[in-house]
Amino acid sequence: MTQASWLSLQGLAGRGAALDFGKFDERQVLSLAIALEEDDARIYNTYADVLAADYPDTARLFRGMAAEEDDHRHRLIELYRKLFGERILLIRRQDVRGFMERKPLWLLQPLDLEKIREQAGIMEADSRRFYAQAARRAGNAALRQLLGDLAAEESRHETKAEALGDEFLSAAVLRKEHTTQQRLFMLQFVQPGLAGLMDGSVSTLAPLFAAAFATRNTGSTFLVGLAAAIGAGISMAFAEALSDDGALTGRGSPLLRGLVIGAMTMLGGVGHALPYLIPNFQVATTLAVIVVVAELLTIAWVRKRYMDTPFSLAVLQVVVGGLLVFALGILIGSA
Repeated sequence: MTQASWLSLQGLAGRGAALDFGKFDERQVLSLAIALEEDDARIYNTYADVLAADYPDTARLFRGMAAEEDDHRHRLIELYRKLFGERILLIRRQDVRGFMERKPLWLLQPLDLEKIREQAGIMEADSRRFYAQAARRAGNAALRQLLGDLAAEESRHETKAEALGDEFLSAAVLRKEHTTQQRLFMLQFVQPGLAGLMDGSVSTLAPLFAAAFATRNTGSTFLVGLAAAIGAGISMAFAEALSDDGALTGRGSPLLRGLVIGAMTMLGGVGHALPYLIPNFQVATTLAVIVVVAELLTIAWVRKRYMDTPFSLAVLQVVVGGLLVFALGILIGSA
């Protein structure tokens, strides 16, 4: 490869231009392979870092996979040094047209072990296809042999990962990690979502039905209900987001919890306001009452399903309390 073509390649990569892998020479292919192994090892180590606190055994699994990728990188660099010297071309996967992408960790949120393991499987399959295609195009015997060997190793990597899983991920460990994942889901989504739904459904009952029976105007009642729902949602979102950063409680991102609780609060408040889009006051009020009962029973069921609260106790806590607020709103509006 000439100095001019090397400078041209570096300029294209620096500007983020798409390179055609079909036109790569052996030096470019080997440089790209080194970069891919570096990326994959870094991704696996990142998975391990993120999972270490709650899923230590799975973190060890990904440490082992990262170590294998490092071994591949060392072998690639050793051959590159023999064939082309010390200067490795800076080619990244995003510089190559149509090349395999790696999904950022934040797109896997909420953190799901199955999603991460599935992503790891996709990474290994992509690497196997890359090495198989590159080996077919390689003219140098040593390079063709190494690329072919790595293609075979990537093909076996899934089996190796399963072997590592058998070593590190026993049935007891998997049960423990499943329990931990359920706990995190509860802390980060179910609890704030349920708190928001309860607050939105109950706290907006009094102003909505007070306005309804005071004015008997469905349009005005809907606006009062909408304003109460949005106001309650904003208030709950800020309160949750500023309550704690999740570092000590394990409750996850405060921004995410704030969005969840704010959205559910607004949803809980808007639900029984929507019937007042109907012009007929009697029909709208009857439908709103039905929606209120359905909302309260749904909350009671969610508490039973996710919070292990006996249904009778959940009904007492949610439905009876909600109906008292509902009656208070009617009483004030009729005064």
